[in-house]
Amino acid sequence: MVLDKKDLAIIDILKTDARLSIRDIAKKTSIRPSTVHQRITKLKKDGVIEKFTVKLNNSAVGENFIVLMLIKTKPSTLLDGKIIHNKHVKEIFGVTGEYDLLLKLKFKDVEEFNDFVIKFRKEQQVETTLTMVATANIKEELN
Repeated sequence: MVLDKKDLAIIDILKTDARLSIRDIAKKTSIRPSTVHQRITKLKKDGVIEKFTVKLNNSAVGENFIVLMLIKTKPSTLLDGKIIHNKHVKEIFGVTGEYDLLLKLKFKDVEEFNDFVIKFRKEQQVETTLTMVATANIKEELN
């Protein structure tokens, strides 16, 4: 699907505040409300917009200890569903290079992270890990 200027203008506004009404988006973009509604419906139908979400304040929800973990799995081993559905695992990326996966994890504190690591090492088929604790969140965008 090719996105035109109207689609991109609507998307930019939704990325900033997805709670805005169709009428408010129309005012900000100088596009008729009916057109804005049709465009958003089409963007959702075509999979350009997957979902509308919120950006949480990590400290307010008790997840201000952020960890990035590189994982090298044992040959022919995939991590089981336990790690994919673990509440601390926020993102999983397949990566190139020495490691196989990159996990973004969030915890309330170092003790909670330590409990996760002990349990993780017992349950998973992991060869090695490299763990990095985020000391500052310099930039974070949803898109």
